[in-house]
Amino acid sequence: MDTVVLIVVAGLFAVVAGINDGGALLATGLKLPAIRPMTGIVVLTVLVAAVPLVTHQVALTFVTRLGSYRDPGGQFAMIIAVVSALAVVGVLSAKGRPTSLTLAVVGGLTGAGLGWGLQVSGEWVALVLTFGLAAPFAGGLLAWVLIRVLVATTTARGLWRWHWAGFLLQTLAYAANDAQKMLAVFMIAVGFTGAPVEYTALAAVLFAAGTLYGLPKAGRTLGREIIVSRPPHGVAAELAAGAAVIGCAAAGMPVSMTQAIAGGLIGAGVAQGGGRVRWYAAGKIVAAWLLTLPASGLLGWGLALLVKGFASVRLS
Repeated sequence: MDTVVLIVVAGLFAVVAGINDGGALLATGLKLPAIRPMTGIVVLTVLVAAVPLVTHQVALTFVTRLGSYRDPGGQFAMIIAVVSALAVVGVLSAKGRPTSLTLAVVGGLTGAGLGWGLQVSGEWVALVLTFGLAAPFAGGLLAWVLIRVLVATTTARGLWRWHWAGFLLQTLAYAANDAQKMLAVFMIAVGFTGAPVEYTALAAVLFAAGTLYGLPKAGRTLGREIIVSRPPHGVAAELAAGAAVIGCAAAGMPVSMTQAIAGGLIGAGVAQGGGRVRWYAAGKIVAAWLLTLPASGLLGWGLALLVKGFASVRLS
């Protein structure tokens, strides 16, 4: 029964990942008509399904390196962790504050694992958080450089080509990194160790459905609210975020594409004058990030203690 529940939760998690992450991936290019939203969603879906067939090291980090979630009780802890992450991210998404689902999952897994009595690796949790903190700064610094290069050297037609290159790079990076949290939940739910195509395809289709629903809200927040953006800002953010996240994927470190994109937009805006950045909106997004991990961790820990205590009473 717990396997069935976790499979259902894994499917819901993939939809919410689309709502939270998919809109952010498409938002930076909304002012350039080179890639229409439906084309972008199709490309996203294909890569999210296909890339884990080549590499799924980030999924293994969630499953085996953060804690012992394949031990007895691991499925219950994973259910609690995902429910906690979905609750926190769902509330923030409903308010138009795209946050890091990766941070939410790391917090939920840590809290639920500790609450259930599983072994949790403090070293790996700290390492993942360090990379997660560095990703938006890396994206911002890269975008700060790239926006200057693009403005100085690129024509309008050339910018379209760079937009395609940036979109493909960040989509590839997302599929190799952030998207693999969806695969990790299915790994625990079903018990496989690789990346069967039927599960990567299922996660990708559910992700696409969530993206269709979440694009207007997440796209508005990142594409319009955070900076007074022009097309070069979005292209610079795409290239910078893609490079930062794919570098983390090579190290097997899960990081948030949403954070990297936001950092890239801010970096591109600052490069042409800090007045372009709407610091109030940026501050609300950062506040959502800071709230996400402790909230999901505490919720996961409390729910794990509650469920485990209830199960112990029933067995006794």
